[in-house]
Amino acid sequence: MQTLSIFQSLWAMERRHTDGFERSLEENIEMIAQAGFAGISADYRDRDFVKRLAGLLKAHGMRAEGQCFPKNVDELKPVLDIATEFGVHHLDIQPDVRPRRLQDCVPLLEGWRRLAEQVDFPVLIETHRDRMTTDLYFTLDLLDCFPDLKLLADLSHFLVGREFAWPVSDENHALIHRILDKSWAFHGRVASREQVQIEISFPHHRMWLDLFLDWWDYGFRSWRRRAGPNDDLAFTCELGPKPYAITGPDGNDTTDRWREALMMKEKVEQLWAKTTHSR
Repeated sequence: MQTLSIFQSLWAMERRHTDGFERSLEENIEMIAQAGFAGISADYRDRDFVKRLAGLLKAHGMRAEGQCFPKNVDELKPVLDIATEFGVHHLDIQPDVRPRRLQDCVPLLEGWRRLAEQVDFPVLIETHRDRMTTDLYFTLDLLDCFPDLKLLADLSHFLVGREFAWPVSDENHALIHRILDKSWAFHGRVASREQVQIEISFPHHRMWLDLFLDWWDYGFRSWRRRAGPNDDLAFTCELGPKPYAITGPDGNDTTDRWREALMMKEKVEQLWAKTTHSR
């Protein structure tokens, strides 16, 4: 049967509090494991770090979403080697280039896709600001060029980038649905049209939370139609530290991001169960 694995971002575990205290990697992994997450999301470019991380994950029976930020085709090669050596659920590429012309993207995507064919785990292209996929329309044009391009959807960047009016129009919903129909994993963050990350526990932000839950519902159902009968879908809770997180006059988060990650995890689990029962 199709399954859902919810991951927690290690970047999102950073406190960046004015008291200067940060938990150790071991403490964070223990905290994430105890909360019932299936794994973590982490930068996979440093072999020594990944080796240490893989040992901790193995002890807890967890998996990893690897992330990388290649600026050219060759920069992906060592990351694929690390991911192959230590294992990964999937690899997330944030293409750290900003071409203005589609034709300049083609050799990069073709090169990364050729390399991805040599490994036995999914390699996905994330939708993200200040990357090749920074703009919604440009990304849709990329999909016209590469109809089988596999995306990892972080929709918060498109909502902010395009500053969709409220209520979101049918036209803009349709554009997001085109992205979701090509998405094979998800990053969980809720944006408003002005901020990339808002506090999902605040009652006055419920409209934006509901919007993203509706988009994820569509994305889950779309994935179920496209994926194999025993495939596993990854959803990463990625409520980042400041400056992603909104801070108060004391320089600290206005809310408990860990509690909100657990809240998001619960809502996503409920959403997945809903798509299961309504199939």
